[in-house]
Amino acid sequence: MPRVGLIVNDGKDLAVKTAKSFQKKLEDSGFEVVRVSSSGGLIGFANPDQYMSAQGCKSCVPEGFDPSMLLALVLGGDGTVLSAARQTAPMGIPILTINTGHLGFLAEAYLSDIDRIFKQLVARKWSIEERTSLVVSVMRGDQCRWEALCLNEMALHREPMTSMCHFEISVGRHAPVDISADGVILSTPTGSTAYALSAGGPVITPDCPVLQLTPISPHSLASRALVFSNEEPVTVFPATPERLMMVVDGSAGCYVWPEDRVLIRRSDYPVRFIRLSDHEFFQVLRNKLGWGLPHVAKPDKR
Repeated sequence: MPRVGLIVNDGKDLAVKTAKSFQKKLEDSGFEVVRVSSSGGLIGFANPDQYMSAQGCKSCVPEGFDPSMLLALVLGGDGTVLSAARQTAPMGIPILTINTGHLGFLAEAYLSDIDRIFKQLVARKWSIEERTSLVVSVMRGDQCRWEALCLNEMALHREPMTSMCHFEISVGRHAPVDISADGVILSTPTGSTAYALSAGGPVITPDCPVLQLTPISPHSLASRALVFSNEEPVTVFPATPERLMMVVDGSAGCYVWPEDRVLIRRSDYPVRFIRLSDHEFFQVLRNKLGWGLPHVAKPDKR
């Protein structure tokens, strides 16, 4: 009997209600279902008054999830998808994202598609698209103090963001650079349409093997977004005497002290998205963000 996961945002009534229907349909179709809450992928924020322990990227994998699992259905919004990525990527489990939230930028299907979804699942007619993920580690000397898997971005800034921060950033073998800004964002192509886009960074198509460094409100006109190979590890040294706040995918993070450094590198665990049809990225940009819509002339005021 093929096993499938069902990852549900238990904080949303619609997701919980839909999950019951999905589970029955799956079991009636001959699947064994392992249902878990998406909260298991929420690392949260480390308490700055306690010692931070790095649990590793596999710490969020739920019991019963292993490489033999056929797929996992994810019911929720984009935040749920980011959480589910931590729960499935280390095991190589592909996820089918079904939007029960608002924007649903990372959604593959909607509740109105239920009949089509089950027909394709039973027939096993789908493809898999892999998205780059990152490992974000806070290092002090040789000790890893905190670590998380990241699909969108790592943002490092002062708390609160009221004054300028200074960063020394080393990208692979290249000479280090100095940036003065409110903060910096290191994102994947998937994350290029999230926080990095709001900070003025470019949109990057998901198939590009690159990372993006985007300053937040930089002091210098010369400090602009930089795109480079994802083969290059990135180290960020905070050159600020006060502690900084690091946020990963909007739902995890910790304080970074002057004696720490943040190491970001491409993960060995890509996030595997199930595609039920050809995934046209430009169409998603158009539908979700209004990119490339045809120009409409202003009305004649005569």
